Amino acid sequence: MRDSEYKKKIIDYVKKNLKKGYTLESLKWALVDQGYSRTLVDLAIKDANLELSKEAPVLSEKPMITHEIIGENDQPVEVKKSWFKKFFGL
Repeated sequence: MRDSEYKKKIIDYVKKNLKKGYTLESLKWALVDQGYSRTLVDLAIKDANLELSKEAPVLSEKPMITHEIIGENDQPVEVKKSWFKKFFGL
């Protein structure tokens, strides 16, 4: 087998096992322990990440993160801005 065929097999292996929940680090060392070169494994992981990023959905808008402080009576508590935040408009 040529390096490109090995690399494609490693890419498929990495993508499949990332979806199963394995970490990149554990997959990397499992492949190295099986006799694959570290360089080939690193390149394959990089390519697998690129392929997976192309499959990821693109968000049309940025998510808005909000928070509130809940008091003892399970009601939201209003927190006054500090003079620093008022002065700098934060």
